[in-house]
Amino acid sequence: MVPGRTRRWSLLLGTLVLAGLASTASAQGPAPVVPAAPVAGATAPAQLVYVRLTTSAGAITLELDKAHAPLTVANFLKYVDAKRMDGAVFYRAMHLDGDHQGLLQGGVRDGAKLLPPVAHEPTSKTGILHKAGTISMARFAPGSATADFLILLSDMPSLDAEPGNSGTDPGAGFAAFGHVVDGMETVHAIWGMPRSATKGEGVMKGEILENEVKIVAARRIAPPPPPTPQAAPSPAPAPATL
Repeated sequence: MVPGRTRRWSLLLGTLVLAGLASTASAQGPAPVVPAAPVAGATAPAQLVYVRLTTSAGAITLELDKAHAPLTVANFLKYVDAKRMDGAVFYRAMHLDGDHQGLLQGGVRDGAKLLPPVAHEPTSKTGILHKAGTISMARFAPGSATADFLILLSDMPSLDAEPGNSGTDPGAGFAAFGHVVDGMETVHAIWGMPRSATKGEGVMKGEILENEVKIVAARRIAPPPPPTPQAAPSPAPAPATL
């Protein structure tokens, strides 16, 4: 493990634990909207899919990169298209040192809605890095992710795979597959809600929201319209001559 990653990886053990619980369960101001981060070294044309999560605290719009993380995006869309993500909840807010540093975790808590796990797509293959606004899958071992996911409030390179990693631990990182393109203010609002002093165990104690925030509906939406081209400025008038 690279020195300096130890603390954040120990904190992220809580992410892995809660991802497993989902499979057995019956169940400072807001930052501006974060644009999609560029894919490092990407050459393939982006195939972007847009999903709106309508929550009891507001809407969050996701841009999912099907070109570079096809398996992970397909898995997430299975839950969306079958309405299995309806009724999922945001339940964990990890706060790290610094203002608005950490992540928000949510997912399907009804074990009957879970599908088989998806193969792990490490950032070393997809090039989608863990930047502020990134959405990524929670997991135990690589290839165990189902329907728990993370939204980052800050850059967290410690979640990226080690360079050259083929998708096996140690060093496989987490599977990032898109970004929030609208509604980061909602993410920040949920993340800033009161957390329970007693819920959770170990590193997760103090990170569980006192009241879960329900995802009322998750639906595909049309891509946003392309930006309007800026009109060229009119040339300055020629100076008057005598």
